[in-house]
Amino acid sequence: MNADGPVLLEIVVPAHNEAARLPRGLAELSAALRRLDVPAEVIVVDNASDDATPAIAREWAGPVPVRLLGCARRGKGAAVRAGLLATRAPYVGFCDADMATGLAALGQVLELLRAGDPVVVGSRRHPDSRVEDYSSPLRKLGAITFNRLIRDLAGGVTDTQCGFKFFAGPLARAAAADLRTTGFAFDAELLMQCARRGAAVTDVPVEWRDVPGSTFSVRRHSVACLCDLARIRALTWRAASEPAASAAPTSTASASADGADGAREGRARAMPLAVTETSGSGP
Repeated sequence: MNADGPVLLEIVVPAHNEAARLPRGLAELSAALRRLDVPAEVIVVDNASDDATPAIAREWAGPVPVRLLGCARRGKGAAVRAGLLATRAPYVGFCDADMATGLAALGQVLELLRAGDPVVVGSRRHPDSRVEDYSSPLRKLGAITFNRLIRDLAGGVTDTQCGFKFFAGPLARAAAADLRTTGFAFDAELLMQCARRGAAVTDVPVEWRDVPGSTFSVRRHSVACLCDLARIRALTWRAASEPAASAAPTSTASASADGADGAREGRARAMPLAVTETSGSGP
């Protein structure tokens, strides 16, 4: 571990057949966390891979511990939900296995979380962001269209789909427990669940590059994303007629393992994901 003491920051990495990209991603993430000089841990969630993804995570050795979880239910949303519910740290988040979003922003993210910002997200549409053009114009158009359709539900966030989001731990675990979207549109519902709890969202500039090998396809997944969007809107309308979700505590002092475990045990039963902790590694 790169610093002594209880883990302060846990980062979830969802991974489905990421054997080709995961080693480089873990190396970059471990190096970035080491530079932060805080107690940190990485949780790789193997999302029903049939390649060497779980073996890579299980055998990983580096300056930051890597824990492997198995999530049999397919879908990036299912994997991220499983990972967030397995966390116990005061601050948690997730990023993609390809590390398409530059990790230099981690320092600013941690500063904002420590200052009390409950949700901090990377935004490719921030005026100070540096973004490499999408390799597919169709994918870029799809991303812009989806964000315009969903931003009103996600606290006004202009880039709901950037895979670089961080939270106060108790808030993330409470929001994840209520998460129902298992596919690529899960980010929007996760932010909506945070907004329901009164959590403001802070966006930060990032460097982003389009990394080949993405499992998302505009042609194959657009219909499913639109269906998820309709369902998320239905959930929002239904929630509007019910008592508001209580705000989860966001301070470090309130982020005890006992409190987080109680929230997970009481609410996560609604959507079982067949999660197994298969191994742990790291010094």
